[in-house]
Amino acid sequence: MTTVTLGSTRITVDKNGFGALPVQRVSMEEAARLLRKAYAGGITFFDTARAYTDSEEKIGRALSDIRGHIYIATKTMSTTVEGFWKDLETSLRLLKTDHVDIYQFHNPSFCPKPGDGTGLYEAMLEAKAQGKILHIGITNHRLSVAREAVESGLYETLQFPFCYLCSEKDIELVRSCKSHDMGFIAMKSLSGGLITDSAAAYAFAAQYDNVLPIWGIQKEQELDEFLHYIQKPPALTKELQALIDKDRKQLCGSFCRGCGYCMPCPAGIEINNCARMSLLLRRSPSASHLSPAGQEKMMKIKDCLHCNMCMSHCPYGLDTPALLARNLKDYEEVLAGKVMTADNF
Repeated sequence: MTTVTLGSTRITVDKNGFGALPVQRVSMEEAARLLRKAYAGGITFFDTARAYTDSEEKIGRALSDIRGHIYIATKTMSTTVEGFWKDLETSLRLLKTDHVDIYQFHNPSFCPKPGDGTGLYEAMLEAKAQGKILHIGITNHRLSVAREAVESGLYETLQFPFCYLCSEKDIELVRSCKSHDMGFIAMKSLSGGLITDSAAAYAFAAQYDNVLPIWGIQKEQELDEFLHYIQKPPALTKELQALIDKDRKQLCGSFCRGCGYCMPCPAGIEINNCARMSLLLRRSPSASHLSPAGQEKMMKIKDCLHCNMCMSHCPYGLDTPALLARNLKDYEEVLAGKVMTADNF
């Protein structure tokens, strides 16, 4: 078993965290079965958020009886003190617990600090003093905010996208967290589904002893892969490195990560999937993407209002309208049989 310690929190867990965003999409019974199997297999770190619909409730129902044996991280997107306390109390009730191990500001556009006028960090300190949270964390997709959080010394953990498609600046952020004794929780370790080889993803992350990847899991097959890695962690072989190099050549750069912070779209476009459809078609079975329902979603791009709201909200600074237009053109070429998909490469 390979473990990781989250900085000054001294929380030490297996190097497989359970990302509970996807369990929104399965039934209460199936979610409970997956969560219990994860725990039985050695996973003890579970990450959720108030914004993940019924994810917290599912964790509470499935794991409350073994609460003392697991760590729970959740998040608030609130920008007001009133909303902060409402979110925290709701999370505690649904999780069926009297405390959260790590409570995180959920992708704020700035780094909350004492005296900044919002009262948010002061609320965190008060919640910690009351014993309702044990450690203070922050999540983000913006490198500038993440760096500020690390340098501030105010946070015990940072949750940030990290996978083998990352940049050297992202790697510098991981190293900075280590030097500041700050836990690093890696989200998007499979880049929203664009990385299709979990062994390669695991082996890459294993190079960094302070990184805890949280894998988004909603299917038993996915869970089984990561449980297998607890006993037999994949090594970064020449074959896996070659796969990583190939993916980096194809994917690195201006591509949509599928984070969804551009949503909702005023025109009803499912931006977080439509803006990366070209890549999805080449990296996963295309049947669902090319179904009548899939085609209807893609054709919604033609209704784009060019309001640029999506672009202004993108933490990666992408020209989202242009990206959507390129993906629609490519999609139409696939429908016309001019371009191949993953099924016929």
